[in-house]
Amino acid sequence: MKKSSKKVVILGGGISGLSAAFYVKKLAEEKQMEVEITLVEKSDRLGGKLHTIRQHDFLIEKGPDAFLARKTAMLELTMELGLEAELVSTNPKAKSASILHKGKLHTMPMGFILGIPTKLTPFIRTGLISPLGKARAALDLILPAKQGDMDESLGDFIKRRLGKEVLDQITEPLLSGIYAGDTYSLSLMSTFPQFKQMEQKHRSLIIGMAKGAGRKTGVPNQLPEIAKKSMFLSYRQGLSTIVERLKERLHTVHFVMGQGVAEVRKEDGYQVVLDHGQVIDADAVICAVPAFEAAKLFSGVASAGLLNQISYVSVANIALAYKNTELNLSFEGTGFLVPRKEGKRITACTWSSTKWSHTAPAGYTLLRTYIGHAGAQEWMQMTDAELVDAARKDLKDLMGLKAEPEFVEVSRCNESMPQYPIGHKEHMAKVRYDLSQHFPNVFLCGAGYGGVGIPDCVAQGKDAAEQLISAL
Repeated sequence: MKKSSKKVVILGGGISGLSAAFYVKKLAEEKQMEVEITLVEKSDRLGGKLHTIRQHDFLIEKGPDAFLARKTAMLELTMELGLEAELVSTNPKAKSASILHKGKLHTMPMGFILGIPTKLTPFIRTGLISPLGKARAALDLILPAKQGDMDESLGDFIKRRLGKEVLDQITEPLLSGIYAGDTYSLSLMSTFPQFKQMEQKHRSLIIGMAKGAGRKTGVPNQLPEIAKKSMFLSYRQGLSTIVERLKERLHTVHFVMGQGVAEVRKEDGYQVVLDHGQVIDADAVICAVPAFEAAKLFSGVASAGLLNQISYVSVANIALAYKNTELNLSFEGTGFLVPRKEGKRITACTWSSTKWSHTAPAGYTLLRTYIGHAGAQEWMQMTDAELVDAARKDLKDLMGLKAEPEFVEVSRCNESMPQYPIGHKEHMAKVRYDLSQHFPNVFLCGAGYGGVGIPDCVAQGKDAAEQLISAL
């Protein structure tokens, strides 16, 4: 590299940091800029929450198992990496999910989108909500819209529009897979701002959803055909596919593994000080680490304290593989959800090999159960064996599943689910502005800041790269 080359340091090797590195490299090449990129990752592997295990002809995701097709940043990156042929969709025959209610599994009514009914007849017939609860939900059709654009909690909003029963029985368990949070603490404007927009425009959530507001079903024509047929997508060899391809494409990037960042000093540009004392010079920095780590690194910025208000919830998932000949059950939907009030240890169970036919070999079934949410973190003191026992007990109680699994895989996702507090959007605008004043050419991206989904993280990585290249 020539001395005139710019030095960029990226903190964090999850999908946000890797996407940022990819787009910094790409944009710099397009502008014929000399850029030297160093990526620092404190663990011994890249990918963060994206981690696929391939064993015994099974594909097991230790973190998320899919991404949302209609948020196109991930699809665009997939195409730029030449991975379109690797995309797989959910099994079109496995459409329905169930929700536990009073110890019994009920199929989710047709026309429910994020817990909001869009079709009257299935909602009237469902056993998930009492007659009184249905009458309360119907008040959404006549209640006035709340004026003003102030943020409120997601739980308060759904309760105000549709009632507590719909919130507890349908909305909260549906959203637990995304946030594992307490809906009364989560910011509406940072999780589902389209709900607020719908209320403002249509007054009623039910009317707004029925008219198609808030759900962008289409994807642009230039994107792969498979994306138009399935809401969720993955890759034939699991989500680690994109991590591996990104690493290949980033062969000119210098990776520093197994070290965290102790300090970011502002001296003649920046000096990034690592845990072991190594110092890396930088002209610009992209910070793609969790919010609580960024709060420490930039504690000199007054509003950085707001980052500590973003708490992180830990969750676990337990994959169980079975021989079909050992099972006396058939799996037809995608799985089931468990509301908190049901008093079970597991929060959900995905019938992985039914939902994703590529995840298990012929003659076998793969299930994934989930444990942990905000306010229920005591599972972290349990051993792996205790977690497996707890999951199997609930599966036996709820499904009559008594068979011995061929093998199990326990994944502990510690501090993996950021919880956006009320006012998060305004807080982040303040933090980013103050950071730009005190630490120019330092940019934040990642799940803790502006969207927890994989496409959200990719989009943030790209945005940070564009801002950085523009600044340089």
